Amino acid sequence: MPSHYQGNTQEIQALDTFIKLTRAVDSLYSRLARRGTLGDLTLSQFGVLETLYHLGSMSQSVICSKLLKSGGNMTLVVDNLEKHGLVQRNQDIEDRRITTVSLTSAGRDLIKEVLPVHVAAIVEEMNTISIEEQKTLGEICKKLGKKSSDD
Repeated sequence: MPSHYQGNTQEIQALDTFIKLTRAVDSLYSRLARRGTLGDLTLSQFGVLETLYHLGSMSQSVICSKLLKSGGNMTLVVDNLEKHGLVQRNQDIEDRRITTVSLTSAGRDLIKEVLPVHVAAIVEEMNTISIEEQKTLGEICKKLGKKSSDD
């Protein structure tokens, strides 16, 4: 559905593209959610587990920056993962102001089980477009995501 905004050509094109991009992402997330590939995990919880699995233990603030999430939101996500025994918090010995988050063995086992199923679902969804189109879309998204707020 195109925008009904009555602006200039540049405004109309930008809004139309933005609407298509957000609808595509929302639709993709919705289809992945219906597949149930994450089990009982939320997308944010999965993101934390996947980040720790691939990058190792790190502070909660670094996790926030990797996942583009706010500190308050991440505290809740990590609290819930910790309640379920999937992550643990450890205070840094040299600087007690720093707390690192790491996977427990249960967290490692869960992400090893969930990740391949979720990746397979993503691959299937992305097969709607060719590998070349995926590369082009990736480059465009990277360019849009890295745009400086000063521009």
